[in-house]
Amino acid sequence: MPIKLGIVGVGKIARDQHLPVIAADPAFDLVAAASKSGQPVDGVPTVPDIDTMLSEHPEIEAVTICTPPVDRHVLIRDALNRGLHVMLEKPPGATLSEIEDLPGLARAKNVALFATYHSRFAPAVAPARDWLKDKAVKAVRVRWLEDVRRWHPGQDWVFQPGGLGVFDPGINALSSLTAILPASPFITAAELFFPANRDTPIAATLAMTDDAGVAMDVRFDWRQTGEQTWEIDVDTDAGTLKLTGGGTGLDLAGQAVPLSDDPHAEYEGLYRRFAELVAGRQVDFDERPIELLADAFMLGKRTQVDAFEW
Repeated sequence: MPIKLGIVGVGKIARDQHLPVIAADPAFDLVAAASKSGQPVDGVPTVPDIDTMLSEHPEIEAVTICTPPVDRHVLIRDALNRGLHVMLEKPPGATLSEIEDLPGLARAKNVALFATYHSRFAPAVAPARDWLKDKAVKAVRVRWLEDVRRWHPGQDWVFQPGGLGVFDPGINALSSLTAILPASPFITAAELFFPANRDTPIAATLAMTDDAGVAMDVRFDWRQTGEQTWEIDVDTDAGTLKLTGGGTGLDLAGQAVPLSDDPHAEYEGLYRRFAELVAGRQVDFDERPIELLADAFMLGKRTQVDAFEW
C-alpha cells in the first residue's frame, strides 16, 4: 500500500520538484497540502495549516515539510509527537540547538525522520565519492554562483534573519562536498557580504581544510548573471575531479562520465530513500552541512556591499 502523505509548504521548490516527483512515485499517495498562501495544489485538498490538514485527513502517515526554516521546529516536533514520519526540505532547521533533539524524538516515537540534502542525490555525487575513496586529495575549489532573482524571485524571507541568504543554495555545495570527500572538512576563515539593506549575506568566501591540511577555496555568490555555475574541483594524486552543473556533470582526470539527464533525479532519489526509511522506521539526519554553515557565520568577517532590490 502506498504511504499516505501530506505536504506542508507549497512554494517554488515544492511545485518544481516535490509535487511532480510524488505524483510519479507509486510508493506515495499525496492526500492533502497545507499552504499559508492558499494557492491550491491540483488534485488534492489544500488547507491553510498542518493542524487543519491532519484533523481533516487522519489517514495521513507521513509529511514532507517544505516551509522556510524559521519556525519549522514546532511543526517537526508536532508531527513526530503525532506519530508521523517526517521528511525535511533542506536545511533541517534555522539553528543547531533546535534540531539536536529531533533524531532522539523520532526514535522514541518509532517513526522515520529524514533531513534531506537533495544535491547529494545528483547523478555525479555517488561516482565522485567512489572515485575519491582511494585518492590523495591535494586541493579543492568550489564555485556556487547564481542569480537570486531567478531562483528566489521576490522571496524576502531569504534575506530575513534565519533565511540564510546565499547559504540557502550554499548548503547544497556543502552537502555535496561532505558527501564526496574522504575526510571531513572544516572552516578556518570566512568573509560574508551583506547588502546594506538586508540581514543575510548575498555572497560569501570560505577558507576550509581538513586534518591533512588540504587547502579548500569556497565561493558563493547570488549576484551572478548569465551562466549559472555550480562546480566542485578536487585535485588529487590521480588527476582532477570536476563536478559540474550542481552534480549533473562529472569529469574524472579528463574523462567525462555518462550520467542520467533526468531533471527530477535528485528528488526521485530523496523519495526512494524516504520510502526505505519509513519501511524500516529509521532516522537519516546528517548535521554536518548545517554545522559548516553555522561555523561560517561564527567565523565570518562581515563586509557591507550595495543595497539589494528585487
